[in-house]
Amino acid sequence: MATHPYLDWPGPIAFAHRGGASEAPENTAPAFEHAIRLGFTYLETDVHVTADGVLVAFHDEDLSRTCDRPGRIAQLPWSQVRTALVADQAPIPLLEDLLGAWPHARWNIDCKVDGAVPALVDTLRRCSALDRVGVGSFSDSRLRRIRRELGPELCTSLATREAAAWVTGLPLVTSALIAQVPVRHRGVRVVSERTVARAHRRGWQVHVWTVNEADEMHRLLELGVDGLMTDRPAVLRQVLLDRGQWN
Repeated sequence: MATHPYLDWPGPIAFAHRGGASEAPENTAPAFEHAIRLGFTYLETDVHVTADGVLVAFHDEDLSRTCDRPGRIAQLPWSQVRTALVADQAPIPLLEDLLGAWPHARWNIDCKVDGAVPALVDTLRRCSALDRVGVGSFSDSRLRRIRRELGPELCTSLATREAAAWVTGLPLVTSALIAQVPVRHRGVRVVSERTVARAHRRGWQVHVWTVNEADEMHRLLELGVDGLMTDRPAVLRQVLLDRGQWN
């Protein structure tokens, strides 16, 4: 199987999705701190960029759902975004601050918009973080830009069209090392014994999102998936402990 420092881990990889969105305010320092206290090394987050080019760890394009106030991230300066509170509890962090706060952690980063690419590339370079991050995106063109900028030292996942080719068995040339996918997409089963085996023959790991129920975690691990992303890190931790696979 293809190797990269980011993927060097004994046994299944446990990801705290947005830090554990069911157990703390998502994508905030308290959420990531909670996951790390549970023993998680792998943390998943998203990035957007403010109107003045500041890269923030945040999932949505606007503040309404999590911060209960209007405003699109891309149209606001950092001076305004920094005053918003997620779940009325915690501020929106900078990706750079998260990388610096937990230098031992490994970060899975979903680049949400084209405008965030330059800031993400700059941040990962300045923080010398290429050996401890994996980058994904639903946009094939966006992910190609990131790969071109950062080169083979960066670990990336399959983008949408690449993942579709993998699932259907079509020829595929890619530098990706990971298939990060849901169990199903639009009624089509994505993760199966056949697709996991196909990925492993290519040297890819398979990481599944977002899995929150213990029974489903056990089922996917029996299929041989290499990682699970969850909003409920305490549940995933207990599942892996019960299986003797918690590291």
